[in-house]
Amino acid sequence: MKTTTETPDGDEFAALCRQAWDTLIPARAGYLADVSPHYDEVFHDVAQRTERAGSLGKTDIAALVVWKRLSAQTRWVTDLMSLPDTHIRAVTERAATAARDTTLTRSEAARTGRGIIAELPGFRTGDALASAVLTAAAPQRMAVYDRRVQHALDTLSLPLTPTPGRYGRYLQLLDDLLHHGEARADGWTARDIDTALYWTGAHPHPPAPSDPDHTASC
Repeated sequence: MKTTTETPDGDEFAALCRQAWDTLIPARAGYLADVSPHYDEVFHDVAQRTERAGSLGKTDIAALVVWKRLSAQTRWVTDLMSLPDTHIRAVTERAATAARDTTLTRSEAARTGRGIIAELPGFRTGDALASAVLTAAAPQRMAVYDRRVQHALDTLSLPLTPTPGRYGRYLQLLDDLLHHGEARADGWTARDIDTALYWTGAHPHPPAPSDPDHTASC
């Protein structure tokens, strides 16, 4: 397992992992129970178009802004909309190719794709919209990051600082969770974890009591 420079040492990380899964499992169940199954239709529609086209255009990005409930009344939106769609598609095609590159680890692909998408207005700082674009481009590999996810990670004492390269480190952290989760992570994807983290960040609650049968599962 590859770890980041932020990852605590072995035993400490194992304990954090065990505690995280105690929270992630009920949080994912809460997300599936309470969020309309139709809410992600916009995201899935964009992902399907991206699969066919190999890139995202201004219309796709605008749809993701609404899906992420971000403000469109900012300067970057004007700058982005002033660019030719062909230019935006050329950049997002390169980012999508990087995100889908299975010769790279998930975190390496995330870091490379994030660096490419930073060429566009609105994507130079912050990872919320950039992560949505990259996840739409590679939904089986990437995951969405936002302030609620960060709040959940902070609550769970899982380290992720805002220093450059955060999105790549975030995907590495999700890989670490999947690896250490063992049987508890069966059937989970990075996207499943991000929705559980989102739910935890939006609806904070104390973790469920640890199951002694899973003490060594991390």
